[in-house]
Amino acid sequence: MAIVAVDRRGVFRAHRARVFSALRGGAYRHNGQLHQHLRRARRSQRARAHRPTAGLTLYAPFSFKRALVRAPSKSVTSGLRAHGGEGPSYDGVAREHRAYIAALAEADITVDILPPLEEFPDAVFIEDPALVFPEGAILLRPGAPSRYGEAAALAKELTARFDETQALDVGFADGGDVLNLGDRILIGVSARTNEAGAERLARLLEKFGRRAEAVATPPGVLHFKTDCALIDHETVLATPRLAKSGFFKGFRLIETALGEERAANALRVNGDLLITAGCPRTAERLSDVRARVIPLSTAEIAKIDAGLSCMSLRW
Repeated sequence: MAIVAVDRRGVFRAHRARVFSALRGGAYRHNGQLHQHLRRARRSQRARAHRPTAGLTLYAPFSFKRALVRAPSKSVTSGLRAHGGEGPSYDGVAREHRAYIAALAEADITVDILPPLEEFPDAVFIEDPALVFPEGAILLRPGAPSRYGEAAALAKELTARFDETQALDVGFADGGDVLNLGDRILIGVSARTNEAGAERLARLLEKFGRRAEAVATPPGVLHFKTDCALIDHETVLATPRLAKSGFFKGFRLIETALGEERAANALRVNGDLLITAGCPRTAERLSDVRARVIPLSTAEIAKIDAGLSCMSLRW
């Protein structure tokens, strides 16, 4: 199993060698975009120690040490998409996935890369069949029939990494519908997560000492987190339609700019904030956030209704 890691105190060459080694394995090889990310990591390594991370604690819902990803399969070109249209290219998805892994590594996260699953075109979006925390994991039941077997394929990997693993046994729930706000967890009822699944998941979360509540995903939105992301302890990024929901009481709301709603599925990882590239006005609205904003291309994965949070499990 390939490991990608960053050690603040280590030598950057060692990090770079691990990245190259990991991404050469399977379908991955070194490319120019990855090299750009690595050069940027080298330039910013010294500055990273001085990056503002006020309020970041071990228990912050965006403080991570490890992540689990799965390499895309050739069958990803047949991934689910709600509105038809052109499918992605395998090379395009793989390129975006490599850049994503490099960004996680730059954020001081150790990344385990699982092999592709050809029988499950959407398995690269590993967030949906499971929910993880430092203290344990929950295997979910994805709401799309073509994804039913993904949780079982992931079970062995989670039991090897976590002391406690629970399994959702009633209803359906996708990880893309689960937003951890720190003080509470919101479970969006959607086309992929039904009320029975949300209710049962909330009870399982109680076993980990976490409070959860079910909320309504806006009509026509695939997953709850398609429209929102936790930015820091006090801030949520959301589309205008979700910002008006009242679900985020106690949080400062930043709305995505008109025409840049896709930026709402951002991902805060330690001191970095990953956002969808090509959303400059939304990025400007995030300029006062105490994190380094990193734009990443999602043009190919967006063709199969995916975003940045979908491609990893983080703890």
